[in-house]
Amino acid sequence: LGFQPNLNPFLGICKILGVIAILIPGFPRIKEWAYAGFAFDLFGATYAMIAKGLPLSDWGFMFIFIVLAFASYFFYHKKLKESLQTAK
Repeated sequence: LGFQPNLNPFLGICKILGVIAILIPGFPRIKEWAYAGFAFDLFGATYAMIAKGLPLSDWGFMFIFIVLAFASYFFYHKKLKESLQTAK
């Protein structure tokens, strides 16, 4: 897509840290930021591919990852709500 190569290691490290933040229990504020980062990354990547003029066959698969990210976020909040209700 024409991005500078030095951006790739930064994005890779951020994604690894985001996955770690989501998988480690606790730290709800950090998890929220990790989910937000993944949403920005997925939507930004999709927009970059569309803006580059790539056909739907090249960027359509991104919707799978966007749906997976939103499903993970939804179930995280559902689990969080259930754990708060059982703690009462």
